[in-house]
Amino acid sequence: MTAPSKGAELTDNELAVLRRAAHGETYAVIARRLGYQEKSVSKMALRLARKLGARNIAHAVHLATAADLIGASPDCGDRPAYLRHLRRGEAPCAPCRAANARHAVAQRAGQLAKETAQ
Repeated sequence: MTAPSKGAELTDNELAVLRRAAHGETYAVIARRLGYQEKSVSKMALRLARKLGARNIAHAVHLATAADLIGASPDCGDRPAYLRHLRRGEAPCAPCRAANARHAVAQRAGQLAKETAQ
């Protein structure tokens, strides 16, 4: 495994592409969400993969995650983020699905507590 090179500074746009690729989005989806052409996203992915010493975008995601350059999206992992995914018509990411499941369990527990108190 190749470690990211020390001088490889990723731009904000490259990091955005990398984060979205880490969530499984295709270049077409990334382009639409970020307002680019698909070809531009493809070139950006190739450039950032080279900066990280990766063979492809999947390898770049792996290296960036291992180097702690990217993690879970800061706007993901809670119930409101889960609902935002649904409003946008996209499949919720794993952290948001887990947060929604925790919310459902907490609601059921609260409902059971109310029923037993009556």
